[in-house]
Amino acid sequence: MSVAAGLASCRPQNPDVPAVREFIRNNWHTTVQHCTTDTATLIGLPHPYTVPTAGAMFREMYYWDTFFTNEGLVRDGHPELAKGNTDNLLHMVRRFGKVYNGSRTYYEARSQTPYLSMMVDRIYRLTGDKQWLADAYETLKDEYGFWMRERLTPTGLNRYGSSASDALVDEFLVTGSKRLGTDLFDKGYTPERLHKLGLDFVAEAESGWDFNPRYDRRCTDFCPLDLNANLFMYEVNFARFAQELDRTEEMREWIAKAELRRARILEYCYDPEAKQFYDYDYVNERRSDVISSAIFSLLYAEAVSPKDAASIVDQGLKALEFAHGIAACENKPYDFVYQWSYPNGWAPLHFLAIKGLDNYGYKEEASRIASKYVDMVVRNFESTHNLWEKYNVVEGNINVSNEYDMPTMIGWTAGTYVTALNYLKQSER
Repeated sequence: MSVAAGLASCRPQNPDVPAVREFIRNNWHTTVQHCTTDTATLIGLPHPYTVPTAGAMFREMYYWDTFFTNEGLVRDGHPELAKGNTDNLLHMVRRFGKVYNGSRTYYEARSQTPYLSMMVDRIYRLTGDKQWLADAYETLKDEYGFWMRERLTPTGLNRYGSSASDALVDEFLVTGSKRLGTDLFDKGYTPERLHKLGLDFVAEAESGWDFNPRYDRRCTDFCPLDLNANLFMYEVNFARFAQELDRTEEMREWIAKAELRRARILEYCYDPEAKQFYDYDYVNERRSDVISSAIFSLLYAEAVSPKDAASIVDQGLKALEFAHGIAACENKPYDFVYQWSYPNGWAPLHFLAIKGLDNYGYKEEASRIASKYVDMVVRNFESTHNLWEKYNVVEGNINVSNEYDMPTMIGWTAGTYVTALNYLKQSER
């Protein structure tokens, strides 16, 4: 399928849209768990919470999954469950100083792409509860402190990392070998190189994009676009929270931090010749050469100027948009087959693209991406009677690059589907 063909508008006319909506409405409850006490490796949480799927995999709460799930829950009339999810993540920060990747003790060495301030903002907009906001704001500042203490680079931008033990590093070397289809122990690497590679794999798991070609398997060396876009959004949200709470001086401080981060993203991550943003390798002082859907996080967070947004849209859609949606990374010859790359399209990346494009007035493009995602989910539901973790955006099916057996999915797939469908309905008015 040519790129030109891939850019064609395709409003979903499929009669099975109501069936997918009914399936989602009828199955949110199958993802709800409630365990208030620590049990084996499972961390007790005070409120009922959602897990990504009703299947056997991923039966604990996950960090960034929950943001996209919450967006679906709120739109589907379950604000109390979305608030419970948010309160559980705040509880984790109060207990551990950060949100774990998931609610298991074996995730203690890493967090995940931070979205908690966005969840707090969503709940506050629903409830208007200033006391709750004040408490949440203090907790969020503790989480932000974790990122600034443990994941800061000399550029002033942040990176992913971990506090992994030697045992966990060794485990990830085995996992990485299996998932990338190679034997990393048979490459002639020194023990030091292997250890660094294991640490980088754990850091890549913290990114949520495990595994991908953006970092050349050196995740800890990079300042990622999506992480820094999200931290920019934290700073903007904190300024708004401080204003709501009549803390004017704090508001000014957060605005200054956000503007400084915006300038640093432009300085380090923007390539003026390519007119595109890339992850920045601060160790080797150069940018990545992989265009990824992390660029849409910049648009979602409104972290770039309208002029730079135009470059993102022009170059980014040419590289990443295909007949059935947005690929995680552009199609290039990579050294391994990664699941967070072409031709795989993931729900959160479509959510960020739709919302990000809309933020800058690219409503036609946002509607086109929303249409493609809705149509792809519907068509595959017709044949499989399920939603899925990821899809092939070139073929429009579930013939995807896997690093493990792909699970069926409610969670972020349902949340993104509901959001995309609502966006299309609103744009038709």
